[in-house]
Amino acid sequence: MLAELSIRDIVLIEALTIRFDDGLSVLTGETGAGKSILLDSLALALGARGDAGLVRQGANQGQVTAIFELPAVHPLRSEIKDAGIDVDPSEALIFRRVQSGDGRTRAYINDQSVSAGLLQKVGKHLVEIHGQHDERALIETDTHRDLLDAFGQLSTETEHIARLHHDWRAAVRALLTHKARVAEAAKEADYLKASSEELEALAPEEGEETQLAEKRQGMMQAEKIASDLNDAHEVLSGPKSPVPDIASLLRRLERKTEEAPGLLEEANENLGKALDHLAEAQTLIEKAINISDFDNRVLEQTEERLFSLRAASRKFNVPVENLAELAVQMADQLAELDAGEARLIELEKAEGEALAMYDRAALQLSEARKAAADQLVAAVMAELPALKLEKAAFIINQTSDAENRAETGIDTIEFWVQTNPGTRPGPMMKVASGGELSRFLLALKVALADRGSAPTLVFDEIDTGVGGAVADAIGSRLSRLSTKVQVLSVTHAPQVAARAEHHFLISKKTEDADKLATSIVEIDMDKRLEELARMLSGATVTDEARAAAAQLLNAG
Repeated sequence: MLAELSIRDIVLIEALTIRFDDGLSVLTGETGAGKSILLDSLALALGARGDAGLVRQGANQGQVTAIFELPAVHPLRSEIKDAGIDVDPSEALIFRRVQSGDGRTRAYINDQSVSAGLLQKVGKHLVEIHGQHDERALIETDTHRDLLDAFGQLSTETEHIARLHHDWRAAVRALLTHKARVAEAAKEADYLKASSEELEALAPEEGEETQLAEKRQGMMQAEKIASDLNDAHEVLSGPKSPVPDIASLLRRLERKTEEAPGLLEEANENLGKALDHLAEAQTLIEKAINISDFDNRVLEQTEERLFSLRAASRKFNVPVENLAELAVQMADQLAELDAGEARLIELEKAEGEALAMYDRAALQLSEARKAAADQLVAAVMAELPALKLEKAAFIINQTSDAENRAETGIDTIEFWVQTNPGTRPGPMMKVASGGELSRFLLALKVALADRGSAPTLVFDEIDTGVGGAVADAIGSRLSRLSTKVQVLSVTHAPQVAARAEHHFLISKKTEDADKLATSIVEIDMDKRLEELARMLSGATVTDEARAAAAQLLNAG
């Protein structure tokens, strides 16, 4: 329920805080006192369109804060949490809207910044504002359907039909997707088959291109140095090798050593070392030749394989590394084409079964709505005579189209009225006048009670243009309604005001020569008596008016 409304610097209100309680609260005051300012402020806090004209003259910005008390476990708390707003379950919900003089607004829930759209989305589940010219609650036929479902307590059925609709649409999508895939594959069946066979014969492997390229590069490098190695081997080990000559020279010199002691020893030693180094070089070069030796046929095979892979890459317009994946995809497409008809039959069967389940549930829901509609019509009709609509008829126009399947079922629900016998019935918003509309709405809300209403209902002068017994009937129904939900009513009817548990008086006073201000206070029994007397008699309050007011209070 709405626990508190704080307004600062809005139109004629500088600073005002109103605390509300359960039951029926009325707001009264002379015309022009500022009752509309309160409702505009509440609407602003609930996400209504901002207006720079709402900011009090001389102020840079205005602000409205609405505090709502909700149970710790409530669907709205989950919705707010899903929107990313962290609110402790033990805390009240605090809606705050700041209106700047330049037209911009800012919105907050529990001091966390939100969009005005979120305020509006959540706010409509907390408060409904109704008046003679307010069409928001009844203009959408979707709202009529929701109200009927709430009255008939059909939430289980509506959730079930929504799930079945989701399942059926998923089955339709799966069927259409498979049909398109099979049709596309059929167009390219020959190409797919030839390409798949080609890739299967090629049998590309992951990472194969890199391995082949590295192997080819190594063999090509070996080929480049092979001639140099052979030349070196020829020089050291071939017919023209200097090794035999050096060995022969060393032997001759060694024989001469005895003839010339101390002359050739060092030279002979160096020649011996040279022969050792040359022998070692021969061994190393032979080893290098053996290591670098390769078969030209292997190089040719490697190059042929590498070039085949790259040719396939160009042909299929994919990197070589993706050829293996493409081969799997093409094989899968061929397999899918082969198995397409069997799968198609399975999906068609699944779609048909899902459709049949939905259609059965939709018909059942439609019948349940018809039964609920009869009960709701009877409940509303029972309220109409006391509201001086005894000749009027409330009608729930239900049309069902089995081919128009939606997640809400196959029904279109619209509230119709017939204001007088012999007149053509039609949509409530088009047929009923302003005064009639407000009374039909009140009868609906009484019938729906706590099933199809927000926890707080605000009625803005729905008693305008009526008096006496009708005003008393309106007050009686607002009082009954307030046992189920919190009711706030802006009224000019003393019969309505006398029924209230809480009475707020709105007045406008002059603060100084140039400034007017609106104030609101909850009044006690004595002041209520005086206010009701004013409402009965006008500017001059008479003793007769006070007596009549006392009678109303005692009756209320």
